[in-house]
Amino acid sequence: MVNKVSFPRAKMNIVLLEGIHPAAVELFHERGYSPKLISTAWQKDELLAAISDIHILGIRSRTEIPSDVLAKTKRLLSVGCFCIGTNQVDLRAAEMNGIPVFNAPFSNTRSVAELAMAEIIMLARKAAWKSQRMHQGVWDKSADGCCEIRHKVLGIIGYGHIGQQIGILAESFGMKVIYYDILRKLPLGIAQTVESINDLLKASDFVTLHVPETPETKGMIGSKELSKMKQGAVLLNLSRGTVVDIAALAEALRNGHLAGAALDVYPIEPGSNKDEFVSELRGIPNVLLTPHIGGSTEEAQKNIGLEVANSLLDFIETGATEGAVNFPKVALAIVEGNHRILNIHKNVPGVLGSINNIMAEVGANISAQYLSTTAEIGYLIMDINVDVSREVTQRIESLETSIKTRLLF
Repeated sequence: MVNKVSFPRAKMNIVLLEGIHPAAVELFHERGYSPKLISTAWQKDELLAAISDIHILGIRSRTEIPSDVLAKTKRLLSVGCFCIGTNQVDLRAAEMNGIPVFNAPFSNTRSVAELAMAEIIMLARKAAWKSQRMHQGVWDKSADGCCEIRHKVLGIIGYGHIGQQIGILAESFGMKVIYYDILRKLPLGIAQTVESINDLLKASDFVTLHVPETPETKGMIGSKELSKMKQGAVLLNLSRGTVVDIAALAEALRNGHLAGAALDVYPIEPGSNKDEFVSELRGIPNVLLTPHIGGSTEEAQKNIGLEVANSLLDFIETGATEGAVNFPKVALAIVEGNHRILNIHKNVPGVLGSINNIMAEVGANISAQYLSTTAEIGYLIMDINVDVSREVTQRIESLETSIKTRLLF
């Protein structure tokens, strides 16, 4: 397949923030692009100053792109979130401005699963807390409150790719695995589903959370839910910081109802490595606190870099949006000898008819055409004959319903 692009590759302004993995950078270079690399996140004022001249923006988790920033975009084609979540971007505003947002939802699955299992073992043995005390000169050789994880019950809330991986790993340690998910999921291994979160909390020795941030998951684990957990149970949250009520968790740990906890995400996280981490959980025994490093392995970051970079390149060069989180899913094989028109428009009646009328009026021949919609927008890919492609593009772009139109040749 010949990759098409109507804009000179060397002049396309691609900005990659927050230390995107070199594998992604190398991929852009191999395809003829010259991305600008910035190791830090951008604050809102920095985004507002630069966004109007950027064609492709790559971020990780610390750069936030709200609706008023997106409203200032003039040339922005796409945003790549080189991470798992996309809550740092106003997805609806991006959609309405014709900007697909790509991420890498599964590339760090193994890394997060391995960290969760390591933390389960360290909490069961109070090993991290004893290590910290050893650094303070305290020799605390005791088996009190320490146990093997074999035959213990692990409850997984959110049985997606990460939850499933953890279940398989946990079973290899001899744990009994139960899970709860709002969607029906077939179990892997010998895991068993339960009917409700309450059933899972009551039955589990270890509870681990792997859910997205949604209105339903915000604050889903509070004092009420914690009180339903077993005396001496352990809670892990490697999902989203807003899922757990930190004050309630701190109280459950201090009063001895829970024996330990591990968190990798927090409601408020420092903006940089220079800022202090503040939390009520600091200093509480048998609590593992890690700085949002669940996916911070070389393997995961390389996989994320390659996945998102490939998605962005496919969109730039062919218009494909299969990996976008806020856009119709469209991919169409290139028809050689044609130009390709990409049109994003408001999803209202009559748009395709208007476009087809233009095609008929100019005598265009459609070699391939694909349209997909969401509730708000439609996304159309068409391959047409070269001699009329520019006129057709201009006329489609002038339609009141059009949001963004691009010609690839």
